[in-house]
This record gives sequence, structure tokens and C-alpha cells, in this order.
Amino acid sequence: MENTFGEQEGVIKYRLDHRHAELAADIDISEINAWRSVLYRLRLIGQIAEKYAGLGFGNISRRLVPGNPEFLISGTQTGHLPCLSNLHFTLIESASPQANYIQSLGLLQPSSEALTHASVYQQQLQVQAVIHVHCPELWRQSRTLNLPCIAADVPYGTPEMAKSVADLFDSGRLQNCGIFSMLGHEDGIVAFGATLTDAAVLLITQFAEAIAIEQKRSWP
Repeated sequence: MENTFGEQEGVIKYRLDHRHAELAADIDISEINAWRSVLYRLRLIGQIAEKYAGLGFGNISRRLVPGNPEFLISGTQTGHLPCLSNLHFTLIESASPQANYIQSLGLLQPSSEALTHASVYQQQLQVQAVIHVHCPELWRQSRTLNLPCIAADVPYGTPEMAKSVADLFDSGRLQNCGIFSMLGHEDGIVAFGATLTDAAVLLITQFAEAIAIEQKRSWP
């Protein structure tokens, strides 16, 4: 099934060739699901009625095999679920941010940020995991923490965003920094690393630093 996939939040369109089928039974989701549950409890991934027009936000992915372009990503419209199962993940079989194209398999279609995840994986073979969250504190303190940033005029989930990610890598700013802020995507933060644990710990550490900055500023 090939179509153009879009969601309400932002300008998000890519060509999607999706096969509706169950994932292979031997795909182990235990680690990715555990970290996704942690991020859900921290309200960095989820769905909150009073935020973002009630839409779900955030997603998490990992390569199936080191260096292989295939990766597993949480599916669209799963933000409200505290814990996922194999039914809620999608396999990205191939992706071309340059051609605005994704080929996927699963019972759910991939999230709208799959193109950005694919762009990160294409930049460095050692990257094995990517996490996209909504973190207001970290997003507000992006400049103070000197985080690499995608410009505010770049819409998320688009080839322009994917190109901007590639440009950040080319600039050298992401060579030793596995996190960046998307200024044009409210509260949008992306972390990545050689393992899911690396990406998640970096994200949570930076989250704590952002909270410390804001708490200090609120002191009398």
C-alpha cells in the first residue's frame, strides 16, 4: 500500500509503502519497550489532553542489526499507552529522507518522525538508537545548555528536517554531542547513541540540568 502519510501536527508528508503484517515473532522488544515505559512515566513520551491539542507525542527506535539500515520504531497513535507490545512497533525496512520515502512493515504505520530517525541513522553507522521526546524544560534551555539546534523555520517530519539533521552532523556539532533541539517543533528534542541506554541516560541527564537551571532562576 503506497500513500502519502500525514498527521495534524506540523506539515508532515512522506511517501509510505507500508505492508500490513505482524512483525517476526523473534524480534525482541523488551529493552526498547522498557525505556519507552520510563520515558512515558517521565511524560517525555505520551499523550496529555491539555497539551498539543491532545495528540500523542514522542517515539523511540533502535536498529535491529548494527550497521543495518532496518530499524524498529514505535508506531503512530500509541502515545496514550503506558506499555507497548509487538503489535505497537513498526519495522522500517528502508528509508530515503532525500526522496521523502519510507518502506515499512507492521500492524501500525510508522510515526511521523520516522524520516528524522532515518536521517540520524544514515549519518553514523555506530548510532544504534534514536529517541524523540517533548521536553519543555530542555527545549526552553536549549541555548543555555549550548545544544545543537534545528532552526525554527524547519517543519518537523519533513525532508527539510532530515536535511537539517544531516547539516548538523556535517557541521561537526553532533560528533561529540548525541542530542539536539528542534526549535520549530514545540518542545521537540532528539537524542541518539550507540545503545538505547546511552541515548536515554544522556537525555535524562540533560533534562535534569535544564530543571536545575529553571529552579535556580526561580529562587528568591
